[in-house]
Amino acid sequence: MNYKLAAKAIRVRSRQVIHTLSRSFTFAPDEFFDTLWLMVRWAILGGVVGVLAGIASTIFLVSLRWATQTRLDQPYLLFLLPLAGMLLGAIYQRFGGTAARGTNLVIEEVNLNRARIPLRMAPLVLLGTILTHLCGGSVGREGTAVQMGASLADGVRRALGLRGENRRLLLMAGISGGFGSVFGTPLAGFVFGLEVQRVGRIRYDGIVPCLAAATIGDLTARALGVTHPLHAPLAQMPLDLPLLIKVLIASIAFGLTSILFVELLHAIKHVFGKLIKSLPLRLAVGGVIVIALTLLLNTQAYLGLSEDLIEQSLRTGEVPTFAFILKLIFTAITLGSGFIGGEVTPLFVMGATLGHELGAAFGIDPTWLAGIGFAAVFAGASNTPLACTLMSIELFGSGSALYMALACFTAYLASGHRGIYSTQRIDTPKNGHSRVQPEDSLEIAAARRHRQYIPE
Repeated sequence: MNYKLAAKAIRVRSRQVIHTLSRSFTFAPDEFFDTLWLMVRWAILGGVVGVLAGIASTIFLVSLRWATQTRLDQPYLLFLLPLAGMLLGAIYQRFGGTAARGTNLVIEEVNLNRARIPLRMAPLVLLGTILTHLCGGSVGREGTAVQMGASLADGVRRALGLRGENRRLLLMAGISGGFGSVFGTPLAGFVFGLEVQRVGRIRYDGIVPCLAAATIGDLTARALGVTHPLHAPLAQMPLDLPLLIKVLIASIAFGLTSILFVELLHAIKHVFGKLIKSLPLRLAVGGVIVIALTLLLNTQAYLGLSEDLIEQSLRTGEVPTFAFILKLIFTAITLGSGFIGGEVTPLFVMGATLGHELGAAFGIDPTWLAGIGFAAVFAGASNTPLACTLMSIELFGSGSALYMALACFTAYLASGHRGIYSTQRIDTPKNGHSRVQPEDSLEIAAARRHRQYIPE
């Protein structure tokens, strides 16, 4: 009898414990499987976008290497830059439409989600960038990859009939897929797609599609034979107060350099747009100025990507004095006059060469500070400090990760509310004393700073 009573008491007690636990730790199978299906769905969609972005980046990188090598073998091609500019101007004037706005259109559509990104953006930006590089224009490659990835993603969206937030997430995946595959940095590409559309905010709702697109995009490009430059890992530097102070000062200089580039780029766009109404003529004049500067300096080191300057900065080679300023001027004139291409690799050149010079001045290993500065100027100009920190770690190892983060985030803060992407929205102002308001674009912030011109 005592045994039966004890067993009954145990059963009652067990039911009470189970009831209490079920109320405290609710497991909702429907919610769990809905979340799981959502993850699988977006991993598949992001993977599809990644494959397309990886293929597009492969075509672009193979073409870019051909164009660069051809220009190096045939230096006279530089003198065709004005003619190439007139041709590009005529093409974009006739067929460009909204595609002519480039990466700014992509970011605006992630934020506002109101107009289609034309599929013709991909072939137009591919052709424009390759022709610009072939004739010696100082441009990069990230803008091309991002625009191709986003336009292809929007094409997938239209084919599947996706709308609203689904479209926004697919565009973010296109950005990540393009960036990750063109640089071989899937982690940075993943975060870049989450970070680039807004200043001071990361959109976590795009984690799955952006991660899938960046990873699959990079794997696709590598499977198709794409290789990326390998950089020696930076030395592991212990935490040291004097070194921290020196890196902090250098990082402010990186931020100021990004300000100089952004302001000069927008000023040239404004002046050219006011003085020369014809787009083909505008590009031709820009080409003539690039040729004149090249002849004046008697070097082609600042044409194209200028990757040799990066290698010289990261190794023991000599770097020309004020190379970062010259690359800044060449790039601002090329892009400001209307040529097609990205800004990122030129910004890498500016950061690496400036870091090399500051390292020598501060008594730090110049090659080490060149690696720290490599992505810092881009962090300030693009307002993506986290993505740039991760890119530095992917390219140079984690031995100096703390100093990389210090450089990227300091440059980001020092650059103020400016950027190469004028349609970025300000979610969290960088300081409490500026005139900007949340949800302002950088374009509006520029108008508040000075009414003379508004970046386009």
